[in-house]
Amino acid sequence: MTYKETLNWMFAQLPMYQLKGNSAYHAKLDGITEFAKHLNNPQLSFKSVHVAGTNGKGSSSHMLASILQEAGYKVGLYTSPHLKDFRERIRINGKKASKKFVVDFISENQPFLKLHKLSFFEMTVGMAFSYFAAKEVDIAIIEVGLGGRLDSTNIITPEVSLITNIGFDHMEMLGATLSEIAQEKAGIIKPGIPVIVSETQQEIKAVFESVAKKNKSSLIFADTAIKERFKSSLLGVYQEKNIKGVIAVIDLLSGFKVSVRHKKKGLLKVQQNTGLMGRWQVLAESPKIICDTAHNHEGLTLVLDQLQEEVYKELHVILGFVKDKNLDSVLSIFPKNAHYYFCRPNIPRGLDENKLMEEANAIGLKGKSYSSVNTAYEAAKRATQEDDLIFVGGSNFVVAEVV
Repeated sequence: MTYKETLNWMFAQLPMYQLKGNSAYHAKLDGITEFAKHLNNPQLSFKSVHVAGTNGKGSSSHMLASILQEAGYKVGLYTSPHLKDFRERIRINGKKASKKFVVDFISENQPFLKLHKLSFFEMTVGMAFSYFAAKEVDIAIIEVGLGGRLDSTNIITPEVSLITNIGFDHMEMLGATLSEIAQEKAGIIKPGIPVIVSETQQEIKAVFESVAKKNKSSLIFADTAIKERFKSSLLGVYQEKNIKGVIAVIDLLSGFKVSVRHKKKGLLKVQQNTGLMGRWQVLAESPKIICDTAHNHEGLTLVLDQLQEEVYKELHVILGFVKDKNLDSVLSIFPKNAHYYFCRPNIPRGLDENKLMEEANAIGLKGKSYSSVNTAYEAAKRATQEDDLIFVGGSNFVVAEVV
């Protein structure tokens, strides 16, 4: 198969949560455990850092990778979802896995994949672990896909575990309360392995303390423990809490020599070193166009607070969501004094643009609906003046179509 044919087979044959939603979620580790065994347990061949959380885990993973790269290490980075190219999920020192590797991996393991009916995520986790083992990385930063306790990445034993901000997302799978969700995220805490929590959230602090105590794992809340202040190339004041969590992890890593200079330089070269896209990314300056992949109440609240710091005459918002999004929770935080362009991301889970417009209009968010992200984007650009601002967001998939 060609690379394109391989991807088409992967997307068509195997459930993929990002496209299909809950039906693709496998709440067990049996599949990935068997697959890892079939692959000779590649996850045992490299050191790792495990990163979970509702908001900030992607940014934190990329910052960790960038710092360690600056310190001279060969760093694997596994993240999800991808925005443009599947291979964004699997990188070493910012370079995506080769198309040949993806094709060969699927070809070699296709009989096993078909027989065991693995999920898309189980398959890609196995692929990433095999790649990092084969390339002999010094360390890999592994981002949790969904939850933590039953996420396919949770077969690793990391050097340090990092848990970022916890918020209400994927509640149908992770729990209806913040404590229940935190309990699932805390499932990445391993016996004797230190854990960093980026942000102290009083409502769920005891959850992490309890799980860490049970596992005899040292626990640090980075926002109170880290006094140093660092700047990052990732824009947005909300990155400050992520940075503290990242620095706490770096300081705990045993056997890795990372200087203050490496920390500073790594944080200032995140996009350059890792290829990260979609985090408060400025796409143009006149008019200014900003996109961000935040897609739940907590994440969007931080982004919209940051948006208030911008100077502009009129605000234009290109907005789209997936079908299982709790619209009441997210629409209520958007400003009413903006022009809205409601659109549907081009995936099966994309929320109908007219339904989105109807619900948004009902609470005072005025605008028109568009059948695609591109038509909404072009309409917004035609309607803006040089001193206006366009914001694109609501979903990874909306952002993916404009970056």
